[in-house]
Amino acid sequence: MPMSVLSLTDVYRARRRIEGRVCRTPLVESPSLTAQAGVPVYLKLETVQPTGSFKLRGATHALAVLAEQGGQRVVTASTGNHGRAVAHAARSLGIEAAVCMSSLVPRNKVDAVRALGAQVHIVGKSQDGAEVEANRLAREAGYVYVPPFDHPDVIAGQATLGLEIVEAVPDVANIVVPLSGGGLFAGVAFAAKAANAAIRMTGVTMARGAAMHASLAAGKPVLVDELETLADSLGGGIGLDNRYTFAMTQALIDETLLLDEASIARGIVHAYREERLVVEGAAAVGIAALLDGVLRTKPARGPIVLIATGANIDIDVHRKLIAASERSDTTTSSTPADLKS
Repeated sequence: MPMSVLSLTDVYRARRRIEGRVCRTPLVESPSLTAQAGVPVYLKLETVQPTGSFKLRGATHALAVLAEQGGQRVVTASTGNHGRAVAHAARSLGIEAAVCMSSLVPRNKVDAVRALGAQVHIVGKSQDGAEVEANRLAREAGYVYVPPFDHPDVIAGQATLGLEIVEAVPDVANIVVPLSGGGLFAGVAFAAKAANAAIRMTGVTMARGAAMHASLAAGKPVLVDELETLADSLGGGIGLDNRYTFAMTQALIDETLLLDEASIARGIVHAYREERLVVEGAAAVGIAALLDGVLRTKPARGPIVLIATGANIDIDVHRKLIAASERSDTTTSSTPADLKS
């Protein structure tokens, strides 16, 4: 069974390890989304983590385990948020860190990793290329490789988010998770369905280069082209040799939804206007799916929880999205390239 790699005991141990280093984040009801859905809709605000993203959970847990084992040097590959989380956790634990990222990673995320003292390696135009470089450094320079998602300690750290959701909303009917490499989805779904197997687990991702979605459709991990998208944190492959997250996601997911760039833009704008939140594209996909009507909310079974995964959007991109929405509905024709120009 794919879930045999993880137990609830592992998840509770992870929570103890990261306590004091990672926030227990707020879970707040959204009046506007509740009115739209006809059932209570809550936002789980991982945006308030010290690094602005849920990734701090898995990275902190993995590095805490490594520190217990005497590890001193780590390397990882990242689309930005995991790298920032690894750099933050490494600094707090006194571990040397190197982060490999592709040229598609937004400048603000690269700068944030550097600011935390990690070495930064920009390699190629895809997450896959960054992973090749990270593995080379692990082989040749004595680093321990900490994957961004496909590792039991990372999954256990992300699963602590699932514990918090079911503790705060015991009758939750549907948890909506941004879907990328599957570390967050696998962890949250494992913890949630352990509490109540009837909880519906929905994964939402972008239409441009969705590796996990393509892999689920194929029944095995597959390669996809990595494309520019507002949901840049969801980019990158899942690895053809994926050991954990593909099988766990395949076993635990109830529905996968794809969104175009215009939908993601509307989700970002809604979060700002109605929820007073600055979120990145990946964090807006649950909101966007509900606004678009592709997220099933009827028949009403109970509350919905949307995970707002991160706040690390390029502020110039955010400003342009808000300005465009104030002028007209031109966000429906904006592309990531347009917004960077």
